[in-house]
Amino acid sequence: MGLGQLEPIECFAALLYLRRSPTPWHPSPSAMAATEAFSRSLSAAVRGLSGAWYGRHMAAADRAIRSRLPLVDLVLEVRDARVPATSAFAPLRRRSPEPDRRRLVVLNKADLADPSETEKWMAYMTQTSCPCVALNSHSRESIKELLNVVRARIREIKLGESDCTGTVLLVGIPNVGKSAIVNAMHQIGRIGAAEKGKLKHAIVSSHPGETRDIIGYKVASHPNIYVLDTPGVLSPVFVNDESGPQLALTGAIKDSMLQECEIAQFLLALLNSREEYKEWENFNQVGDMPSFGHAMPSSGQHNKRQYASDHTQDFIVNAVRQVLFKTISSFKGDLGNENELRSLIECQFISMQEAFRFNSQLNQDVHKLVAMKLLNLYRTGRLGRYTLDRGPDVGKEIAS
Repeated sequence: MGLGQLEPIECFAALLYLRRSPTPWHPSPSAMAATEAFSRSLSAAVRGLSGAWYGRHMAAADRAIRSRLPLVDLVLEVRDARVPATSAFAPLRRRSPEPDRRRLVVLNKADLADPSETEKWMAYMTQTSCPCVALNSHSRESIKELLNVVRARIREIKLGESDCTGTVLLVGIPNVGKSAIVNAMHQIGRIGAAEKGKLKHAIVSSHPGETRDIIGYKVASHPNIYVLDTPGVLSPVFVNDESGPQLALTGAIKDSMLQECEIAQFLLALLNSREEYKEWENFNQVGDMPSFGHAMPSSGQHNKRQYASDHTQDFIVNAVRQVLFKTISSFKGDLGNENELRSLIECQFISMQEAFRFNSQLNQDVHKLVAMKLLNLYRTGRLGRYTLDRGPDVGKEIAS
């Protein structure tokens, strides 16, 4: 009988005896090496797509953006704070050692990333590349701060003119939140009452590739500032093999192009190799919210009825956290052994079926359903704040 045929409790027992160990497991280089095996597998799948995401619409958008780059006053490059290097916009890669003062890097989704790593990336980019700010596009205060920075940069570029007009080009790869940012800037920055009834809104979606055209939005007056929202453009070729898996995990590549289960396995390999799971030890399954800073609960969610079919509800999320905590902390095998790590991940898939309230008799591929919901929890920050690109040591980088 294989692990896939075991019940969750039997699965725990099987894992406990894969290899007896007198001491609890701690992260090790061997565990990271086993995790890299999942990364290589997913990387091979991404390479097998041969840049299929770079279709005619994206190629046309790429050309249009490149033609506008010299014509605007400021380029606002939006990146995903979880992958600050991997989500860089390819047409803006500079070879000059001088910082680019006409560009501002925005690390969006900072509420989903490790704050200490975000600080490292901001310091590194500001000192070696261009000014950088961290942002949560769903925070009104965060958007206000961004607007203030953009106003100051435009005034600086326009030599202090107050009645000038500045143009800002908003660029980035798919699914980094460009449309959410421009909508928030447009709503907060509008001034004239006559404009309120004529507001345009960019399409905001959790799926990459929804924006197809370049559209302008007024976001400020005195000086007048217009932001051009552009489609996401993802290079057909990546600079390294690690980029593909990370972009697939954060949602820049459509899940439909790959196997959701393979992406979720990569995610679980990462979670199993880190120690954030220990913060879930004291959670129960009735909706208690965590006391640590990683969770980002929405306002008023405790007053809403929670249905078992909604996997984003607190008691479902905490049940998933409990499964992950129990399976990892109970595991006595060798996480540096790829086969044993795969066994742990398989048991986690089985145990999460119950946590997500799935009927094991469903005709659908239950593993795929678990994978889709697990990826959604990661991408919305319900499993913690993880940065996949580790921040560089600014001092060493500058010295070199």
